[in-house]
Amino acid sequence: MKTLIRGRVLSFHADPAETDDNHRFWDNGAILVQDGRILAVGDYGDIADPQAQEIDHRPHIVMAGFIDPHIHFPQVQVVAAWAAELLDWLNDHTFPIEAQYRDPAHAARMAGAFLDQLILNGTTTACAFGSVHKASAEALFAAAESRGMALLAGKVMMDRNAPDAVLDDAQSSYDDSRALIERWHGRGRLEYAITPRFAITSTPEQLRAAGTLAAENPGMAIQTHLSENHAEIELTLQLYPQARDYLDIYDRFGLLGPRSLMGHAIHLSGRETARMAETGTRAIHCPTSNLFLGSGLFDDQAMRAAGVVTGVATDIGGGTDWSMLATLAEAYKIAQLRGRRMHPLAAFHWATRGNAIALGMEDRIGSVQPGRFADLVVLDPRATQAMRLRHDKVDSLMQELFILQVMGDDRAVVETYVAGRALKSTAAAGG
Repeated sequence: MKTLIRGRVLSFHADPAETDDNHRFWDNGAILVQDGRILAVGDYGDIADPQAQEIDHRPHIVMAGFIDPHIHFPQVQVVAAWAAELLDWLNDHTFPIEAQYRDPAHAARMAGAFLDQLILNGTTTACAFGSVHKASAEALFAAAESRGMALLAGKVMMDRNAPDAVLDDAQSSYDDSRALIERWHGRGRLEYAITPRFAITSTPEQLRAAGTLAAENPGMAIQTHLSENHAEIELTLQLYPQARDYLDIYDRFGLLGPRSLMGHAIHLSGRETARMAETGTRAIHCPTSNLFLGSGLFDDQAMRAAGVVTGVATDIGGGTDWSMLATLAEAYKIAQLRGRRMHPLAAFHWATRGNAIALGMEDRIGSVQPGRFADLVVLDPRATQAMRLRHDKVDSLMQELFILQVMGDDRAVVETYVAGRALKSTAAAGG
């Protein structure tokens, strides 16, 4: 059956930071959907179909669903945990809670809660870290499959510098990851991501195992952390004294490339930035986390100037908000501190098509175009009383987007569609 979704439709086809010809906007727009994919998009009068079920979201804005390229599934209950900085936060809060994910029943309950929070906030695709336990990834993949969501995920590989309850070893991490790849990778809309947590918690033997997985599965996503915090960098280089710098550790084990996602990437040398550009390695900005833990200010402009593709992410649970709108608000403030104004169109492109490019998935998601999956978010720039007061004085799409970016949160998300299916009401009811 066909569905016609009406609204004020926005879609990006290029990056507003690079060209003025970057988006299409239909004030009386519609999206025709069949079998989970977009058949047509344009003015309502041009694509109205009497055989389609019509859903009218006017006057709200409809665009591609948000994409979160760096988020931690087992940290659902770690958000807003007080700590001095990154390493304290991991040891005092994160590792003890992640230990609970060895229980498959607990992992399954939390997987539903995790995905429901994404849907409530208009996020339709994520690249997620599991815990060290194979059961955590199993639960998350199963929950995403039941919702029809596109998901990249992996169990973390970590064999040192953490409590025994959240450690594996080089061989078992390889074996478990390989079994998960065979069971889940390419199944429906699911992809496996090879996931060494970061160099501090992996021995050279384990990073070598991760590199072997990457060599055996060319083109598979790889996710880890890079240069988030000064104390982290210092300890990392003590553990790998032969490395030229932090990035060089991952490079030595074959973990760089166009589908390698480096979370944070704040404190980089010129050599590291140039090497990321040379290999196509992605840098993922985590603004609310970087501010919450006092890690530093990501320099997106410098990354772009060097030719590094970037993404922007919530980093739950070091990040403090599930909302990509709130995440974009903090990214705007960081850009301001860096002396650069972020245009609202550039911000919304970053959270949709830009993140799809960072994940290597722009041919499937991230824009409202025929052939793409109908992963959509419906946004109300008048969602709260404060937003309505501000909205009374706006006269352009750009200003409406900026209201959403600075003042919006989950209340501004009217509906979330995954493969053409409305899911927010189900998530709000608890799955």
